[in-house]
Amino acid sequence: MIWLDGRLIGADAPHLSVSDRGFQLGDGIFETARARRGVVIELDEHLERLRESADATAIPLTLRDEELAQAIHELLTANHLGGRPDESDVGDASIRITVSRGATSMRGLLPARLGDLRPTVAIQAWPHLPPARELVDRGVSAISSAIRRDPRSPLAGIKSTSRADYVYARLEAVRAGADDALFLTTDGSISEATTANVVLIAGSRLRTPPRSAAILAGVTRGWLIAHAESLGYAAEEVNLRPEDLLGADEALLCSSVAGIVPLTRFDGRPIGAGRSGSRTQALRAAREDWIEATSRALASEDTDGPPHDPGPAPKPGR
Repeated sequence: MIWLDGRLIGADAPHLSVSDRGFQLGDGIFETARARRGVVIELDEHLERLRESADATAIPLTLRDEELAQAIHELLTANHLGGRPDESDVGDASIRITVSRGATSMRGLLPARLGDLRPTVAIQAWPHLPPARELVDRGVSAISSAIRRDPRSPLAGIKSTSRADYVYARLEAVRAGADDALFLTTDGSISEATTANVVLIAGSRLRTPPRSAAILAGVTRGWLIAHAESLGYAAEEVNLRPEDLLGADEALLCSSVAGIVPLTRFDGRPIGAGRSGSRTQALRAAREDWIEATSRALASEDTDGPPHDPGPAPKPGR
């Protein structure tokens, strides 16, 4: 099942008008998140970013956060992804919320009466599939994309459905025999990967490019910054060059769905020892432990009660 504009329908049923601007122009926004036990991890952060993207693109998202949360709950229940009370199934799921500007019979980028369109809101849910164990063990090999990111672009921090640059960069990686591609800015600084932020481990510091490096500020990146001290690190948002990446002790990619994954090679050269490091693995485990604790705490609460913060992330072994 999917949730589309207020109702649950079969995933194989007809969904969108061919005139929907999301289909025609990529005129839309989206968010992806993890869920466990029917609890969407960091839902507030994802919805806040969705609304920031909607405001930036002038898409009138009129659904309240409570309505979107209820829609996700209905969808997870309908797809049997909410978990079981006996814990035989914790209901690990991946969720995507997509909002387009809506369908119009008129042509053009900004036709008349564009503000009268009703946005299309679709929510999908799938069983969560973590990265392959082999990839987590050996780490990601990345190349530098030929596409350069412009830090001055107002679109850099928007999670738009226009993903042509990202698809092209991933194709570059496949053609080069790599797993992923990293974008560099127009001045040669590191920006981000195709679906994840980049973080370096240098001594006791977690170093990640700032928003001004044309990145989408990921929720998991924000979690690492917020919990860095309890994890035994100092967090730095700083411009990084490829030589910083290659000279790091370890490096990682982070995103809400994939979690924390080692980054071990860049443009054919090893990062650090060129293999998945113990500190990255410990950070990945700490993040997964925090997701487990969060889902247990929130799932046990009264649904009408306030959100519960399970506290700082557990400090990993170093």
